[in-house]
Amino acid sequence: MEALKYPIGKLDLPSSIHLPDVKNWIKDIENFPDLLRYEVESLTLDQLEWKYRPEGWCIRQVVHHCADSHINSQMRFKLTLTEDKPTIKPYAEALWAQLPDMTAPIQWSLDLLDVLHKRWVVLLESLTEEDLKKEYVHPEHGRVFNLCQTVALYSWHCRHHLAHVKQAKAAKGSY
Repeated sequence: MEALKYPIGKLDLPSSIHLPDVKNWIKDIENFPDLLRYEVESLTLDQLEWKYRPEGWCIRQVVHHCADSHINSQMRFKLTLTEDKPTIKPYAEALWAQLPDMTAPIQWSLDLLDVLHKRWVVLLESLTEEDLKKEYVHPEHGRVFNLCQTVALYSWHCRHHLAHVKQAKAAKGSY
């Protein structure tokens, strides 16, 4: 079950992060909307209901979750860049995945991700080494994160959920 939940493995932050790593992670974030769209745009409504694991989300929910999560992340970056070590607001992603807007056409979230990621990448590419050291408090995890770690997290998040979609397609509704 762990392999189905984490098809690319859990996030493993390197102990030492260098600028070329950050640039590669930003590329993952930049490329994600196109890669996701490629995987889902030809799926039927029935195929969008395929799950990547038992008790997991369906493809439709994964697409909408990515839009929700990435909007939150961009706001966390902006808060961290404009405030001194802000405490960010967590959200109940599992509950959000059950809200009525999760039944909306995935095209809406795909379009949102396209534009959001364009703006987000402009922001990420502008970050200096000093900016990347800026921190925020995540009360749900009870710890402090810096923006460098957060770029790594969202690179992983993009690849993680892209793998979920591919996994659900490969399972062809067997979960």
